[in-house]
Amino acid sequence: MSHPIRVLVAKPGLDGHDRGAKVIARALRDAGMEVIYTGLRQTPEMIVSAALQEDVQVIGLSILSGAHNAIVPRLMELLRERQMEDVVVLVGGIIPDDDAEQLKKLGVAGVFQPGASLETIVNFIKTSVKQVA
Repeated sequence: MSHPIRVLVAKPGLDGHDRGAKVIARALRDAGMEVIYTGLRQTPEMIVSAALQEDVQVIGLSILSGAHNAIVPRLMELLRERQMEDVVVLVGGIIPDDDAEQLKKLGVAGVFQPGASLETIVNFIKTSVKQVA
């Protein structure tokens, strides 16, 4: 029997709307994953520190503020500095298509825009994470 996938869900930046993040967190939990929700107004440093402490396999960022081009590169840099390149990073929110492609070039595994189904996100995580017994 394998361990549940551990996912950290974070709301970086000054965006104060977290309903979507909470809906995602609940869907992941209902799919059998262990979910850690860090709350609002997290910095990239806080998110990476929590991911390291919680030994997560996935970081899911919910960004509605448009700050993804500043936040995500810093987060990816911090993950590299801490040798955490194996952590799967997902970004959801208001992300233009051109920006989504740039985020993927930085190492983001998946970008989920408005309208993405919970089932799609759950399945993406399950197929992206290497399970260790």
